Amino acid sequence: MAKSIRSKWKRKMRAEKRKKNAPKELARLKSILQTNTDVLMDEVKEIATVIAAEKVTEKKDPDDDTKMDTDAKRNKKTLLDEHGQYPVWMNPRQRKKLKAKRGKGKNKPKAPKGLAW
Repeated sequence: MAKSIRSKWKRKMRAEKRKKNAPKELARLKSILQTNTDVLMDEVKEIATVIAAEKVTEKKDPDDDTKMDTDAKRNKKTLLDEHGQYPVWMNPRQRKKLKAKRGKGKNKPKAPKGLAW
């Protein structure tokens, strides 16, 4: 639900803050763990690593792009999945509209009642 401009801005700023503070936090963590001799530093290096933002944002291999399993099982025209369920994000009004659109061609017009000349 958090799609307002304010919440988007706050999320963006929190992410920036995390990027800025990550090296300081790691240094602090290492300094704390150096006082405790029972924890090995090699184990900490495996757990906590600081990765530069450029490495994270760089493009990956095009072969790596795969669709989610749920997308493959959904009909693109009706948006129904294999069990006849609509997506969670769809509201009842949209469902009703799609259902009416789907059933439009099925009903044949009946012959008018009354006398036929």
